[in-house]
Order: sequence, then structure tokens, then C-alpha cells
Amino acid sequence: MKASRLRRGMNLWPPFLFAGIRVVELSDDYRYAKVRMRLRWFNRNYVGTHFGGSLFAMTDPFWMLMVLRHLGREHVVWDRAGEIEFVRPGRGTVYAEFRLAEEQVDDLRSQAAEGGKALLWFPVDVVAEDGTVVARVRKQVYARLKAGSPDERASAEV
Repeated sequence: MKASRLRRGMNLWPPFLFAGIRVVELSDDYRYAKVRMRLRWFNRNYVGTHFGGSLFAMTDPFWMLMVLRHLGREHVVWDRAGEIEFVRPGRGTVYAEFRLAEEQVDDLRSQAAEGGKALLWFPVDVVAEDGTVVARVRKQVYARLKAGSPDERASAEV
């Protein structure tokens, strides 16, 4: 799927749409994504700052989607774990930027090529417009070769 089409679809996806989360950019090569969330009455908490669940949600699917796109259909890719550290109250508009490095993809691919599961942590900061960190998020991505994939058959023959 073209990145521009996926970006438009994600902006209409109910969990993002109703939290006010917008995918601002998704590069054609699926190596970069930028997400924005403005503070609105429907995504603020009791004390008037960004709801923590919305801060986490704005970072949720991107690492998995970007890794899946680069590993290809012969791999199973899932989010395995996630954690968030709230650094300061989120007021106003916040952003998260995702940059997938070739080394990260190579690391997962080589771990999975050995026939087991591959696990890698990916960090991303949620930042305010002035660049101050609002939250630090880490997502652990799981990958493995699908049973019967060409790479798995080749490694079994060795």
C-alpha cells in the first residue's frame, strides 16, 4: 500500500480520529513518520493536560508497521511490549517522530534468520512544540520467519 494512502486511512481510523491524533507525514519508504496531537476538550484529562492513554496511543502502531514493511511478508511482526514514562504535563500540541534505521531492520532480520524470535526495543519521545520532552515511550517489536518461508527453508538446509 502506498504510504500516502495508509496515512490518510490512519487519520480516519477511529482510535486516532476520536483522540485527535493526526499522521502528519509517512515517508514513501516507510522509514520516517511524524504524528501530531493537539490538546482538545476530548483528549484532556481531569487536570487539563493530555490524557496519558492518548499520548501512548499516538505512538502505538508505527514501529510495528514500519518494521513489517521492511522485513516483508515472509516475517510475522507484532508489538510485544510497551512502556511510557511521563516526563512533564502535555499542554498544547505534541509530536512524535519515528526514524527506522537500516541497522535496526538488519538486526531483526539476522536474529530471525537463525530460526528463533527476534526482539528489539524502539524508543520515541513525545515532545511539545518547543522541543521539551513530554513523555518517553519504548515499544518492543517481535519478529520471526513464517513457517515455510523461503529464508526458513534455506536455513534448514544448511
